[in-house]
Amino acid sequence: MNVKLDIKSFEQGLLDRQEELLGVSELSRQASGAVELDQARVGRLSRMDAMQMQEMSKATDVRRVGELRRVTAALARIDSGDYGYCVECGEAIPVERLKVDMAATHCVPCASKID
Repeated sequence: MNVKLDIKSFEQGLLDRQEELLGVSELSRQASGAVELDQARVGRLSRMDAMQMQEMSKATDVRRVGELRRVTAALARIDSGDYGYCVECGEAIPVERLKVDMAATHCVPCASKID
């Protein structure tokens, strides 16, 4: 195992991030209702802005769901004892990399091959 890896601190960070993402998802869900088409209340440009904001919100939601999946998978790797190891080659992921991205699944060389 990665000797300098403090699993408990990474686990708490991942749990905190998961809670944050779930909270933001709930707020986003409440705010992403249908855009009102009543021209008497909202001018055409305002309605276009609202529709654009709604589309941007949807794109943000897609990214948030992806990050939530990565965080959940990292927590599962902690439970199975595989956290901190590259899923491709099995080598330890540097602690510095995990500090930047706690849900990292690849060591630097393997991640470079993917990009």
